[in-house]
Amino acid sequence: MILRAAEQKDLPIILEIMNEAILNTTAIYDYKSRDEAYVEAWFAKKQADNLPVIVCELDGKAVGYGSFGPFRAWEAYKFSVEHSIYVHKDYQGKGIGKKLLTALITAAKEGGYHTMIGGIDASNQKSCDFHAKFGFKEAGRIKDAGYKFDKWLDLVFMQLMLSE
Repeated sequence: MILRAAEQKDLPIILEIMNEAILNTTAIYDYKSRDEAYVEAWFAKKQADNLPVIVCELDGKAVGYGSFGPFRAWEAYKFSVEHSIYVHKDYQGKGIGKKLLTALITAAKEGGYHTMIGGIDASNQKSCDFHAKFGFKEAGRIKDAGYKFDKWLDLVFMQLMLSE
């Protein structure tokens, strides 16, 4: 298992993982799959903003990715980041998410950020428990924040303080 910075060659698998999450889970509150142009623009923006996109590679193939970006667009939020981690459905439960989150926390601390936030669908108790193992605490819930698969979804914000 190798963690490394994502490269252009990883974009097709990142897109595949992203679309799987959009179409079949409530991990991404979106309806339509994204295309090659979308993931290329997303990756270019991350690079231009000097934000990490980390992949986990197994047997020469990227099987998961993680990244973070601004929590909100206004300047006073510049020390807060929101992260995302996605693992290919065939490789979940193998410790890949742990490695990716550890790397993102390290990158955020090294980048001088103060807090890291995860927005998690409230029905995804596994993700909430996963984050709690890293010291994330529930910071709030928004009832009926999203609507997907013919039901209302509550959004949980979990937060990790990176500095005192």
